[in-house]
Amino acid sequence: MSNIERAIKAVHAPLMKLPLKLLAIAMAVAVAGLVMWEPHQFAEAIGGFNPVIAPLMIWATCSAMVFGMSFVPHRWHWQLFFSPIIALPILIYILGLYFL
Repeated sequence: MSNIERAIKAVHAPLMKLPLKLLAIAMAVAVAGLVMWEPHQFAEAIGGFNPVIAPLMIWATCSAMVFGMSFVPHRWHWQLFFSPIIALPILIYILGLYFL
């Protein structure tokens, strides 16, 4: 195990709690559901699906599902790519824009 892998595991270790995983799944399903249910209203509420928001929203939803389902990629670069540390704040921001 390399130093990078150890560092990533150490950073992710406090996040591996069931309530946080359930929250991640709930937020990912909520965003996906809102996009599918009323895409025009959702886009209007969050400021549109621009070239920054749309890819970040898709990536954060996928990352939250990977994290929430307790899937841990074998390679450290995929663990870093699907990190909940970045994905969860993005989903909180997007859902906050919609509900506030």
